[in-house]
Amino acid sequence: MDYRPLGTTGLHVSVLGFGCGNVGGLMVRGTPALRERAVARALELGINYFDTAPLYGAGQSEVHLGQALRTLRAQAYVGTKCRLSLAEVGDLRGAIARSLEASLQRLGREQVELFQLHNRVGLARSADADTLSVEEVLEDVLAAFQRLQQQGKVRFYGFTGLGDTAALRRVVEAGTFHTVQVCYNLLNPSAAHAVPPGFPAQDFDGLLRHAQARQMGAIGIRVLAAGALSGSASRHPLAAPHVEPLGTGPDYATDVQRAQQLRVLVQEGVVQDLTEAALRFALDAPAMATVLVGVSSLDHLEAAAAAVAKGPLPEAAWPHLQALWQQWASRA
Repeated sequence: MDYRPLGTTGLHVSVLGFGCGNVGGLMVRGTPALRERAVARALELGINYFDTAPLYGAGQSEVHLGQALRTLRAQAYVGTKCRLSLAEVGDLRGAIARSLEASLQRLGREQVELFQLHNRVGLARSADADTLSVEEVLEDVLAAFQRLQQQGKVRFYGFTGLGDTAALRRVVEAGTFHTVQVCYNLLNPSAAHAVPPGFPAQDFDGLLRHAQARQMGAIGIRVLAAGALSGSASRHPLAAPHVEPLGTGPDYATDVQRAQQLRVLVQEGVVQDLTEAALRFALDAPAMATVLVGVSSLDHLEAAAAAVAKGPLPEAAWPHLQALWQQWASRA
């Protein structure tokens, strides 16, 4: 396992991070024995960063991760998040503090290495209350995070890079957060690569490059497009049965259809399978510190570790990718 610096935090994280979310589902719906075996195997493979959130399984992911780490008496970096509702926007600072306290109780910890905002970021607050304005993030959210750091309850803090592209860039360029979670995959490479006009996905306009310029630690999310980049629409019994795309196609079926066109990389012998291609692509970005993979089984974990061990994508992959990205844009 390779390790990369997480921005200026001083932490060196495994390039493969363990996602404890609802999409893969193992840490939410897996049996206690399976959850413990998965965490133990992840540690054996050299994975040292585990990502969770209160939203995953209504807090069960945090509970289960905490139980597994305590049972194994394991030392690992843990990141969790807070997501604020409409009822809480009048007291953002208080709501953030309460969310962290509840997370620490579920995890059975006095401190987490990373605490992150889970809301989207916009130029203005959205009526659906899932989106906070840039000003709210850079003022109330940041102040709350700094206070929790001073109290020793979090070591570092970051935010999720979803929402309005211009708003995300403003938060990154402020340089006040330690990390940003970046949506980056073969179906939408715009966080690191310029995409053709008309590309059928949100243009994140080089968000990874901007984060690197501010020495922020970048954490890759949706690198497998919630499983669509396996090229199969079938779902594991522990996985979320239905998922909504983030920053890619209009629906999961479209993501799968486009992923199947990437099989040219397998046919040409560039990679063994699409999952390998997706992971090696995500790690090709030099700004990326770690990529999160949610798993449904131990086999998924083993396959992910084997893929990242091969390093970045071979040069032979890039002409195929450029041609497909151009094709998708022209058909949009």
